[in-house]
Amino acid sequence: MHIDINCDMGEVPEHIADGTQESLMRSITSVNIACGGHAGDPRMMKATIEQALRWNLTIGAHPGYPDRENFGRIELDLPLSQVEEFVYGQVRILADVAATFATAIVHVKAHGALYNQAVNKPDLARAIANGVGRFSKDVVLVGLAGSRMLDVFRDAGFKVAAEAFADRQYEPDGTLRSRKFDDALLRVPEKAAQQALHIARGEGATALDGSTVKISAQTICIHGDTPGAPRIAETVARTLQDAGVEMRPLTA
Repeated sequence: MHIDINCDMGEVPEHIADGTQESLMRSITSVNIACGGHAGDPRMMKATIEQALRWNLTIGAHPGYPDRENFGRIELDLPLSQVEEFVYGQVRILADVAATFATAIVHVKAHGALYNQAVNKPDLARAIANGVGRFSKDVVLVGLAGSRMLDVFRDAGFKVAAEAFADRQYEPDGTLRSRKFDDALLRVPEKAAQQALHIARGEGATALDGSTVKISAQTICIHGDTPGAPRIAETVARTLQDAGVEMRPLTA
């Protein structure tokens, strides 16, 4: 039994400088690096890649709506051609930075509102796939486990990875609880770790109403900007390892 543990990074300059980001890397296997849309810049991308390589982590692009004021977490209604263009541009920027380290992008995972809207909007998911495809189809596209976006990505010719979340609350229909609600995050490390373990075992996650959301996932996310993220990640990793679950990165 194995699972990838991914984390969104390169988003908060202070977390790079104060060691928070690198402390997370001890407990994960893949990083999703912000590439200039909702957050990040070439300097932050370079620092994050450098840290990730020290920990032998695989690197992925994390494109999002170009809306830094709202951290890419507000739904936008942009022309699909514009979405395709900025997704391609952001992935291309990160790829160019990665090339300076003689490394490459393994996966791409959309960020925030772009990701969540694409769950139920096939045209938007297709625009994401088209943007990435202009860069390369030899990468894994990450999407919400059980959602239609994965079918769109497959139809576009990509390998896919179904993603679940350790530190997010689920609705009964398998979607993520909106961040506009105070209970959207699982902040207690032990609760996040148990959710991750149940998902890794194929047992699903417990939704807000107490029902079980059946999830089959290849990767589990821990958000780098969740309060107490390093402790959450450490607890998740220890819980999985103690239960005999191997942590293994995504590969293209």
